[in-house]
Amino acid sequence: MGPDDDVTSGAAAVRSAAMTTTSKTAASKPGTPTFDSISEGDVAPPLEVGPLTRTMFVKYAGASGDFNPMHHDDTIAAQVGNPSVFGHGMLTAGLMARLLKDWFGPEALRKFQMRFSKQVWPGDTLTCSGKVVAKREDGGDRLVDVECAVTNQDGVEVLSGTATAGLA
Repeated sequence: MGPDDDVTSGAAAVRSAAMTTTSKTAASKPGTPTFDSISEGDVAPPLEVGPLTRTMFVKYAGASGDFNPMHHDDTIAAQVGNPSVFGHGMLTAGLMARLLKDWFGPEALRKFQMRFSKQVWPGDTLTCSGKVVAKREDGGDRLVDVECAVTNQDGVEVLSGTATAGLA
């Protein structure tokens, strides 16, 4: 993703992830893993985004409606001891949701929990990753549980979490 690419898809992915689907099991699309084809230990193709720019933060602010000046005003960010503006936590979460959507399809996500551990800064490159840690059936749903992580270019984890997807 380049400095002028659209980061609003992260906001859309988070909104999409929060919506409930009416189908019990997601329909499989070409290239989307099925419950029978996926195994514990399988990993998602990593998603790398960056280097992050202040413009990306401003675009995300517009998409999300979060105009906290800590994300776009260097003067205010510095007044409270930050070296510069920093990225929205939900921007990072939206990128992780995008990886899950790309891997399993837009209607598969059933649960997405995350923990923010570090701030992200202009110039950071983020890598989102996911790994299947369990397969299970629950009330007719065929589910996979996934460990999620986002790391920066130094290998420092900035977000960790879990997700559950329903597969055909």
